[in-house]
Amino acid sequence: MVIKSDKTLSPFAAPAESRSSLRQALPQILAVCVKNVLLLGFGMTLGFPTILIPSLSGNVPDEPISLGQEAISWIGSINLICVPVGCLLSGAVTQPIGRKRAMQLVNIPFLTAWLLFYFSNDVWQIFLALCITGFTGGLLEAPTLTYVAEITVPSLRGILSSTAGVAVICGILAQFLLGTFLNWRVVALVSCAVPITSFLLLFFVPESPYWLILKNRHDDAKKCIAWLRGWTTIEEIEPEFNELCKQINASVTHKPTMVQKLELFTKKNFFWPFCVVMLAFFLSQFSGTTPLQIYAVRIFSSFHAPIGEYYATVAMGVAEVLGCVLSTCLVHYTGKRVMNFFSLLSCGACFLIVATFAYLNNINHLEKFSGVSHSQSSRSSWIPLIFLIAAAFCTHTGIKLLPWMLIGEVFSNETRATASGFAAAVSYIFGFISIKVFLSLVETITLPGTLWMYCAICVVGTIALYFALPETEGKTLFEITEHFAGNHELGNKVTRIKDMKKNGEVNQAYVHNEETRL
Repeated sequence: MVIKSDKTLSPFAAPAESRSSLRQALPQILAVCVKNVLLLGFGMTLGFPTILIPSLSGNVPDEPISLGQEAISWIGSINLICVPVGCLLSGAVTQPIGRKRAMQLVNIPFLTAWLLFYFSNDVWQIFLALCITGFTGGLLEAPTLTYVAEITVPSLRGILSSTAGVAVICGILAQFLLGTFLNWRVVALVSCAVPITSFLLLFFVPESPYWLILKNRHDDAKKCIAWLRGWTTIEEIEPEFNELCKQINASVTHKPTMVQKLELFTKKNFFWPFCVVMLAFFLSQFSGTTPLQIYAVRIFSSFHAPIGEYYATVAMGVAEVLGCVLSTCLVHYTGKRVMNFFSLLSCGACFLIVATFAYLNNINHLEKFSGVSHSQSSRSSWIPLIFLIAAAFCTHTGIKLLPWMLIGEVFSNETRATASGFAAAVSYIFGFISIKVFLSLVETITLPGTLWMYCAICVVGTIALYFALPETEGKTLFEITEHFAGNHELGNKVTRIKDMKKNGEVNQAYVHNEETRL
């Protein structure tokens, strides 16, 4: 971002006393929204297999590519197994070139994958494009996570960070909508617009001030901070800039050795929270709605959805978005424990009802998708439709979001970056396994048996979380890490902390965390 004046960032710059709270927050909101366009595109890659699977199942006229049951299971899962590979390289790619440029560059492989989908005429091209989307999805983890944390003030950081999940779910919903009306190749072509838009919009937001300071580009860092704090003057942000420099320099000076870093992962304050996060991720992926989302069209077709398979899938996507929004609004009042107990138990109840319905109506296996709607069939029923959509809604009010909230809270400053990256990678592996084995489970123990199994996992998981998960909502990072170190009892009550009022305040724990990552 080029700014001519040394004193201001724009002709709209104004002193703090004349700037409203909205004006001070608006630049950060805009920057995060631009970043979320990239996550919207990632969500679209996650939703694409849902409309791809029925089209390649062998019963759609004029479709040259046809896949068997085993290949279909790979279509729904192979992208997820590639995400951890991208995660491992994400930090290494991000640090040399910066957060903003890294976010721009990952749009190129996304665009390449969409074009490969559109022009594909063989199965290997489909699988290659899916691998590219998964790998690239992993690459964007570090720049998107660190960018939000580094450009926002503490009072806005929580709410703006929570918009990432909503952006991804909206991307999935967008694919459900497009797939309802368009052929999958046309959907791929239309999807090309998102990475192009993301690439261009990122030119208009600033780079992370933290990264600029690390690269000794102090003048550029000052301009970026002034832009982010409400298009104010350089003099106005000098105190924040000086504090950032002081903390970053201190972190670099006291960098631990490799042996000291490895020793950190042998301690109780790593193993305990890591096990809690892994339990949450396992329940998130194996509570049933991960394969439901991927195989939604075939599942709704097998139950003869009265509104049509694609419309039912869109309704499920809308329910997921509403669940995410509700969770974001309520979690500060109810706490994470209550939201997740509600999420798991209600999801389990929904699957119990659907499984029993399937058993009583002899719906034991998934039908091959024929492309013909069953909405007028005499076997149509609203019961499975309503409760499958309700299950998707309920999981997204809690257990689908819980692990991503926890990984930024439960680990110590020294291990947070590495542990969070590893935990996220394991989550995608869990997702791959749950999708890959779904069709085999249905063939082996039938569809009712599979849904009953998900119900049992939800119930047992609720009991496990009741004893394993403390309430972290409203607690400071110090209190949380002390709890997992065994030095402090966190308790299960929600602590409501007033929003921080001081603009420019620095999250010191995060600065140290970021240096650990590097």
